[in-house]
Amino acid sequence: MSHQVRIGKPGVKRIDSTEAMGIPDESREWFVSWPPVVSFCSQLTVGGLVRVRGIHQAELGSQVKALKLRAENALGAGCGQLVTSSGVALNGDATLADVRVQEGDVLHLHVREIQIAATGSAFAALLGDGSVVTWGRPASGGDSSAVQGQLQNVGQICAATHAFAAILEKNGSVVTWGKGDCGGDSSAVQEQLHEVQQIQNSMGAFAALLRNGHVVTWGDSFSGGDSGAVQHQLLDVVSIKASGAAFAAILGNGSAVAWGSSDHGGDNSAVQEQLQDVVDIQSTDRAFAAILGNGRVVTWGSADYGGNSAAVQEQLRHVQQIQASDCVFVAILTDGSAVAWGGFEFGGRRKVLASMELRQRNVQHIQASTGAFAAMCADGSATAWGTTFGGGSMTQDRLKNVQQIQSSAHAFAALCGDGSVLTWGHPSFGGDSSRVQQELRDVQQIQANRSAFAAIRRDGSVVTWGEHGGDSCAVQEHLQQVVRIQASSRAFAAIRRDGRIVTWGDPSGGGDSSSVQDQLREHAQTAGEEAPFGTEGPHEPCS
Repeated sequence: MSHQVRIGKPGVKRIDSTEAMGIPDESREWFVSWPPVVSFCSQLTVGGLVRVRGIHQAELGSQVKALKLRAENALGAGCGQLVTSSGVALNGDATLADVRVQEGDVLHLHVREIQIAATGSAFAALLGDGSVVTWGRPASGGDSSAVQGQLQNVGQICAATHAFAAILEKNGSVVTWGKGDCGGDSSAVQEQLHEVQQIQNSMGAFAALLRNGHVVTWGDSFSGGDSGAVQHQLLDVVSIKASGAAFAAILGNGSAVAWGSSDHGGDNSAVQEQLQDVVDIQSTDRAFAAILGNGRVVTWGSADYGGNSAAVQEQLRHVQQIQASDCVFVAILTDGSAVAWGGFEFGGRRKVLASMELRQRNVQHIQASTGAFAAMCADGSATAWGTTFGGGSMTQDRLKNVQQIQSSAHAFAALCGDGSVLTWGHPSFGGDSSRVQQELRDVQQIQANRSAFAAIRRDGSVVTWGEHGGDSCAVQEHLQQVVRIQASSRAFAAIRRDGRIVTWGDPSGGGDSSSVQDQLREHAQTAGEEAPFGTEGPHEPCS
């Protein structure tokens, strides 16, 4: 979000500066000659304009955050950050003199879109000013107190199963927290973590791609945290993908390098000569599949998880994209047909039949549960296959005009063009939505965790069903104006239009954010009189 704030430009909207900035009465004369005038506009790029003029010497002792707070309140823009025209972020606790603000200087107010990342049992919210608030199971990253002072000017957050890694915008350095031996402790490689462009995670390790094309890894060595054996090959890396306990990197020359657990695809020596002109890599929990420039596919890792594609290799031509579940790959070909291979326990005898059934169906997208797949086709129809327990059985004549499909571990939810929702699969994992079916109308998007679903309706309200996170009665009155929802394995976190965050589900899995709600409210929009949390607008009773 971008806001333009002009201070000192007459004729727009005059506000008493000393009262608006919270300056004590006895100090009010400091600001008499600097009346801020505020105007607002939105742009596609982040940035707002603050023009400084008429500063007296005494005014230089005021803090940067006083000016920032005034702009945020006037615009209802949420918490942001003031930066100079050259992009240097200003410390809110510093004085104007400390940051050398002078007559005629132009500052920018950056207000980011709130982002939430999740481990298995904790959440981390990246707020508008680049700070981070965490909650949930401490051992899984819910407690960031040890590094809180370092979590400023954060650009993005990556989550493994029990740890988080944050990339700082200033120099691309990295801050980690959570379970130390699962990626939460990066002290051994901290000096190498600069100019980081992206981070990928396995279950218990992280791999950071640097600007110079090198790779730095840390965490559980079994999960790919130790790349020493291939470090000399990790040069000119362009992208990294991860399985459950291994990594695979695509190099600039089109070759690929793998490391980590050999049982999870960490050893690609058997197919190394075939890995030329690699354009993309996807993974199941224990295998990798690489798409080559000629549309062929090379696989390695555990055969039961898709690492052996010999049975379907002749069909794997002109592959456009590959999608995967925990143990099965599905390749979509340029003609819209699909080919599946992988674990027999989840594909079984229907695996080949399913691939044949999808011929000429023009498949656009495939969503996977643990033991089944659901395919969306260009004509709006959909089909499912795999184990009945995993959601592989559905009456196809009901799946029409499908716009989105989401999956829990063993169930699916399909959003149709009229805003209705169809569900199938194991009832305990959200496959049965009969309890809330009448409320599932005008739905815009669906999110899922391991055993529940949450649907956002057109009016910003939320409907939930399933097990952990499927009952949102305790926070239903707060679930208004919701724009996005993030999930951990057993909980949900909803971001509202005003920047507030509402959580529910298993308390130990991140469903209880009461300990940090004060911090989260401080960063929500503050324009006008603010109603008590969770009381805005009408809502339907929770059945």
